[in-house]
Amino acid sequence: MFSRLREDIATILERDPAARTGFEVLTCYPGLHALAVHRLAHGCWTRGWHWLGRFLSHLGRFLTGIEIHPGATIGRRVFIDHGMGVVIGETAEIGDDCTIYQGVTLGGTSLYKGAKRHPTLGKGVIVGANSQVLGGFVVGDGARVGSGAVVVKPVPAGATAVGNPARILHDAVDVQREAAAAKMGFSAYGVSQGDDPVAQAMKGLIDNASGHEHQIAMLWAAVETLSQRSAVGDCVPSDAQTREDFDAAALNQLVR
Repeated sequence: MFSRLREDIATILERDPAARTGFEVLTCYPGLHALAVHRLAHGCWTRGWHWLGRFLSHLGRFLTGIEIHPGATIGRRVFIDHGMGVVIGETAEIGDDCTIYQGVTLGGTSLYKGAKRHPTLGKGVIVGANSQVLGGFVVGDGARVGSGAVVVKPVPAGATAVGNPARILHDAVDVQREAAAAKMGFSAYGVSQGDDPVAQAMKGLIDNASGHEHQIAMLWAAVETLSQRSAVGDCVPSDAQTREDFDAAALNQLVR
């Protein structure tokens, strides 16, 4: 118990730049207190002392604002930052080295008793503030859930889930940013940088429309040149678009 507590304190000191001393962490970090109470409650729960486990869990919620069901399984070096409003369900499993921010729900979508109703987080998963992970699926190792996301399907290892409902991105888009974040130990809040799939799709459509306008303008310019050289005379309609007016750059700025 005490070795795990020392490990948790060391983890917070490593990941939180605001943490100054072990004594400060021990006395002032509700995430640490919630995990300590949960270990006691989980021990009671696994021994069949369900009322005592639930009571300790209720006491931990009252003291910290973090609700962890005593049946939940939590690994080593898990960091719950700030933590107010975090809810972790009975069959949830959290792997080692995960980071969970305030307002996160690891909830269930099924009411069948005994079923795996809550998510499983792999190792090193980051769950951003106010995000909801709902269902008995797996979030793979090293995955990130963006702030405010609502995840209702599995997330592959190393991917990022953003939006409501969450869309899955793969980390190849942000390799350089994540390499820099890795030097600090983790990527805060699981934030994606300019890789929202809807924005990317809109940019693709804008670029495609801009290309079409360019091709049309070139075609009309060619027709105009040919008509001047032919005996038929000018056959270019008065409303033909012979100039490019499509401002792709300005539209792309709107969907950044």
